[in-house]
Amino acid sequence: MSSSQYKRVLVPYVPTPEVVVERMLQIANVGQDDVLYDLGCGDGRIVILALTKFKVKKAVGVEIRDDLVKLARTKIEELKLSDKGFIIHDDMFDVDVSEATVVTLFLLTSVNSMLKPKLEKELRPGTRVVSHEFEIPGWTPTKVEVCSDGYLKHKIYLYIR
Repeated sequence: MSSSQYKRVLVPYVPTPEVVVERMLQIANVGQDDVLYDLGCGDGRIVILALTKFKVKKAVGVEIRDDLVKLARTKIEELKLSDKGFIIHDDMFDVDVSEATVVTLFLLTSVNSMLKPKLEKELRPGTRVVSHEFEIPGWTPTKVEVCSDGYLKHKIYLYIR
């Protein structure tokens, strides 16, 4: 199947708790030399934290929902991060992620499975992929960690391509 057959895969929007976002970025050892792509970026919280706390050189969120794109772009503009933070309004299967050194995901396992061929084709060796809650079938995680947001436990998977 080609990636075009997966267009418009909708994943429910469930915001990642801030403590989990921070831990995802810590586990991936995100820093100033990184270009981060958040696929299904929602309100842009991973993009924003990557820029403000982890000082990445560029952070790009990809989001298909109009309302979330507007929300994320507004937050980035208000924080004056528009020079290094970008929200692409598109289907994640259609966006080239080859410049990424870090990719973050909070998608269903079935969507991760559909996304896997694209990531394998486009990501360079050494790229870190961090998935909140859901595995990437067929890949072996370098690290798996459980963290708590005070209410729930969350699993974080780190893969290195």
